[in-house]
Amino acid sequence: MSEIVINEVTFYPIRPTEKGLIGFANCTFDNKLSLNSISVYTSLTGDIRLLFPDKVLPNSKRISVYYPVNRQTYDVIKEAVEKKIEELAEKAKGEFANEQESRVT
Repeated sequence: MSEIVINEVTFYPIRPTEKGLIGFANCTFDNKLSLNSISVYTSLTGDIRLLFPDKVLPNSKRISVYYPVNRQTYDVIKEAVEKKIEELAEKAKGEFANEQESRVT
């Protein structure tokens, strides 16, 4: 099996909901396939969980639009999203620290 390559991840944070939804992610695979609107949830322990889009048919049946077909692929996507969230958090911390410094001086 070839290595799974995720070239780009975008994360769009939202105000967390009571069910734990914290944002949406997009991933680009091997510069050939883009998966959008992946829901990102957090648990009380801080772990994240990904939910992939589905569609509701006229008969109320839900079908998956796309999803990882094995745990390895899910884990690679999850790790990439976690890394992006951590990058954004570090960037926000730096901007907040700079803002606080400028107010003090």
